[in-house]
Amino acid sequence: MTTDEGQKKRFLLSRWSLHDLASITMAITSYQQGLLARHNVSYTRGLTFSEASQRRSRVGEGGLNTVQPPLNCPKWICCLLPCINHIPSMKQFRLVQPDDAELLRDGKWIRYDHTSLVAGDIVRLVEGDVIPADVVVISLGMDHVDATKIVEVGDDATNNDGDSSLDMTVDSHFITGETKPRQVSNAANGTVKSITTLYYGSRVLEGTCIALVTATGNQVLLARLISEGRWPPKGDLSDEVELGNTIEDEDVEAGISLLPMS
Repeated sequence: MTTDEGQKKRFLLSRWSLHDLASITMAITSYQQGLLARHNVSYTRGLTFSEASQRRSRVGEGGLNTVQPPLNCPKWICCLLPCINHIPSMKQFRLVQPDDAELLRDGKWIRYDHTSLVAGDIVRLVEGDVIPADVVVISLGMDHVDATKIVEVGDDATNNDGDSSLDMTVDSHFITGETKPRQVSNAANGTVKSITTLYYGSRVLEGTCIALVTATGNQVLLARLISEGRWPPKGDLSDEVELGNTIEDEDVEAGISLLPMS
């Protein structure tokens, strides 16, 4: 991370304080509460270092949150044939690689290498971040909302617009091929307006959020598209991938919307 990027992140962190949000009543939905319970994680404390280590050891392949490139050649071949790194798919792949991630460990926000993330981690995303895993947005803004205030998904206010000052904009073009940035907003009852999955490699253009990691490594959408030979996208995949709409429990738990098998 460059010095300028670090200063920008610190500015964003200082701009959103609990005092700033004191007049906004926000909550989480019963669905989000269930999702957190299925991942056995506290929204306000995150995982412990021990819990994260145990989950990482169960993943296999070293347990690291990494995605294999479209051309996964041995390093010695890449050294002999440097032109491989200039193939369009490889150049685009480098553009969607995350740097570090801000995550909650034992109740404290820390910056960590994104490869250490595991499913169940609580992360905070800010403007300029490349999203480090497949995540489901739990709340908008820098601070935790009242997790004791649970709103049913069928609440009428879920469909009405809330405070637009917390809206978040995310560019998923390089992952899904969609032409317009995605908008994440609050409903009138203070919850995130829809169950929103954001994908590894997408970029936050504006806004902030706290999110739950639902998939890492070869389970993220980008890795699946690469393994199926469908990345980089040749068109808009939004008709095949659920983007920001209400999705089924099993799809969210997997961290991605199901793709039709080719």
